[in-house]
Amino acid sequence: MTNATNQALECLLTRQQIQQRVNELGAEISRDFAGQRIMLVGVLKGAAIFVADLARAITVDCTFDFLAVSSYGMATSSSAVRLIKDVDEPIEDRNVILVEDILDTGRTLCYLKNMLLAQGPATLKIAAFLDKPERRLCHIQADYVGFTIPNRFVVGYGMDFAERYRNLPDICVMATDAPSDVWE
Repeated sequence: MTNATNQALECLLTRQQIQQRVNELGAEISRDFAGQRIMLVGVLKGAAIFVADLARAITVDCTFDFLAVSSYGMATSSSAVRLIKDVDEPIEDRNVILVEDILDTGRTLCYLKNMLLAQGPATLKIAAFLDKPERRLCHIQADYVGFTIPNRFVVGYGMDFAERYRNLPDICVMATDAPSDVWE
């Protein structure tokens, strides 16, 4: 498979596999929160597509909001995470599921988990579409995981390389992995 820039891509997860797993996650969340209301909080930009699909797969009363953080630039990693956009609605006493595209080093999710817990939600769970445990630097685990993947740089389904490839419907690996210094 090649894209518009002739970069060779290897498909890791097909859109059919993604759809099936998101539906399974939606059913699991719906069972866990039966009769309750939940709020999905997606991390922009990477989790936007996952949040939209997950929200449609959840059968309990569900709202969603977004926040944005910055943890790395176009070419260098940084251990500093900073909030760029907070949620618009208060989360105090609400059942919140923090939705992230990929749990990699864990720095971003550790930061966000602590920040959101300080706002007093009734419950706080984490849903990560992809989990890459061998890169973990912070002790954190997701409550809901789409797929556990090897230590490869992935794009598609909202995930990017230098803001490109987010629109791919599959999860792909570049034939030559992106340099590790662009990872979080």
